[in-house]
Amino acid sequence: MNGNDKHFRSIRLDELTYDRLQEKLRQISEEYGLLEREVHIVSARTLSPEESIGNPERQDFPLVKGREVMIEARFLDGVGQAFTDMPGKFSGTVREVLELGLSDNFERAIFIATINAVLKHLKWIDRTVHCKNEEPEECARNLVKYVEKISTCPRIAFIGLQPAMVDNLARHFPIRVTDLDPENVGRYKYGVLVEHVDNTEEVLNWSNIVFATGSTLVNNTYKSILKEKPVVFYGVTVAGIAYFTGCQKYCHCGH
Repeated sequence: MNGNDKHFRSIRLDELTYDRLQEKLRQISEEYGLLEREVHIVSARTLSPEESIGNPERQDFPLVKGREVMIEARFLDGVGQAFTDMPGKFSGTVREVLELGLSDNFERAIFIATINAVLKHLKWIDRTVHCKNEEPEECARNLVKYVEKISTCPRIAFIGLQPAMVDNLARHFPIRVTDLDPENVGRYKYGVLVEHVDNTEEVLNWSNIVFATGSTLVNNTYKSILKEKPVVFYGVTVAGIAYFTGCQKYCHCGH
């Protein structure tokens, strides 16, 4: 990692705002001459389930079911991705990305995917592209080992149903899960009742460690989980934000 980049790593997670992220991306783009380089287009497109996650044996991932989509931004030799529930298309410069109002999940996904792509181009971060095929299962199995290393007696609040992860964690630890998808809420998945997001505060109070999907950073619900509990964000979406904030992230098989 380039030592000259350290002055950009200064956002506290509990003070994270989209305005501050915009400021960081603007500063980086100006310092490295990226803002005005019109020939280097930031392009974002919605990936198909196969492009995003391949053909995993498990078919209840949100990407496979079509409940979420992956936005991919390409900047020079950097590729960055972000989850969203609002598909769409966009093409423009970094300056034009910075001019987005970030008023909905699609614009925020473009913005966050672009951060990931720019920082990947600068070689400041890695694991900005989702794993595929059977890698999500490997990632979920390794998550059990990860939890054992960071917590002795975990009670896990899991925000956003990720089937493989919940399946593996539920075999070893007490866990409660909340989710937005009405097809999941109120049903048992892998022996665990999926609770409505309205129960998030109660679930957080019960827990002593929180695992949250990076999608919370796109749908602007992340602040509701920043209690006085350790939080680990999982997935590729959080790569750039983790760089700026130093927050804990888990993405074992990302590319």
